[in-house]
Amino acid sequence: MKPATAAKKLGVYLEATPAEFREGLVSRDELNALQTDPPEWLQELRRTGPHPRPVVAARLGISISGLARGGITDPLTTDEIDALKADNPEWLERERATQAEVRKEAARLKGDVEK
Repeated sequence: MKPATAAKKLGVYLEATPAEFREGLVSRDELNALQTDPPEWLQELRRTGPHPRPVVAARLGISISGLARGGITDPLTTDEIDALKADNPEWLERERATQAEVRKEAARLKGDVEK
């Protein structure tokens, strides 16, 4: 598979991966090996970032669209994410509330479907 696909499956920002990862192809066996026994570079990327937008959004508890509405378009490091959480700007509070409502509605609908 392409490196971009593999990076997405690994939850890491492609541009932060080593050159040999970005320039080659990744087989399914290699991907499985990276997932089960991640090398130091992968562990470090997952720990400190920079993180791709889906990971940033998940760590902040908001949607990817919410990131964009908040003006966050670039990957963030773990420290930057922690700083945002600590500052808790108004847009982040608003997006977290929106996300909570979306989850509540999804749970309600799921409950209606199961009845």
